[in-house]
Amino acid sequence: MGESGQEAPRRSQAEEKSGKKRRLEYPPAPEPLPVPVIDNHAHLDFRDGLVRVTVQEHLDTAEAVGVTGAVLVGYDVASSEFAVTAAQQEPRAKAAVALHPNDAPILAEAGEYDDAFARIAELAQDPETVAIGETGLDYFRTRESRRPAQHRSFRDHIAVAAERGLAMQIHDRDAHEDVVDILKDAPELPRSVVFHCFSGDEQLARICNENGWYMSFAGTVTFKNSDGLREALSIADPQLILVETDAPFLTPHPYRGQPNAPYLIPQTMRLMAEVRSAELSALCQQVMFNTQQAYGQWV
Repeated sequence: MGESGQEAPRRSQAEEKSGKKRRLEYPPAPEPLPVPVIDNHAHLDFRDGLVRVTVQEHLDTAEAVGVTGAVLVGYDVASSEFAVTAAQQEPRAKAAVALHPNDAPILAEAGEYDDAFARIAELAQDPETVAIGETGLDYFRTRESRRPAQHRSFRDHIAVAAERGLAMQIHDRDAHEDVVDILKDAPELPRSVVFHCFSGDEQLARICNENGWYMSFAGTVTFKNSDGLREALSIADPQLILVETDAPFLTPHPYRGQPNAPYLIPQTMRLMAEVRSAELSALCQQVMFNTQQAYGQWV
């Protein structure tokens, strides 16, 4: 059972594009960071690996290597409820709540969107909720005829984040231009805008720099084929850089394909420091400051 009392969903054991069977052993713990940071995007309701790991166990392991907290992120009503409940029980965690853009059209077609979004807006009032997310646009999995429902959902999430004074975590997949247009067209923006698992190039990084939008880098920045992403990181405003795992997905190199968890943040942070030719302690300090600016301070 998960922390919220519900059975946690499981990942497929054969989802790697290479066709190889996933390795289900958690990677070894990396060397601790010299200065602590926070994982600002993790899905700890997922069962992954050979053993079930609770939120407390995840964060105990992470804290031992200098990752002192996490934002637990929802993508539907059940996972958003999980995030809030877990954050109520675990002081190192905060919650983000939302309907995933891929689910919005499905809910709308079933006549269930309004009720689902009303529950998200209710969860947004909980003191442990610091962000609306993950919301946004995903053109990779949603055909064009369903995009208007995504647009409506994105605008609804922007409005509730602005109304509640919360941050917002954006899921942006193959939709950079429309995401930017909707943000710029919004009557009011949230207290902070975070591009979760930043997937853009230098052009999008410059747009984020100009607008004060945070760019959160995940394990993808460590992948061998991510030269464009590393170029974006290299020119990102240092005050707008965050770090995340997107656990249990996007495990950093050299453990790609194995389970991911907040304790692996040091792998990503060290590569980020290398890309930016930065001293690791200084970059960790900057990322922690940025995280607290985006969401508030709790650890």
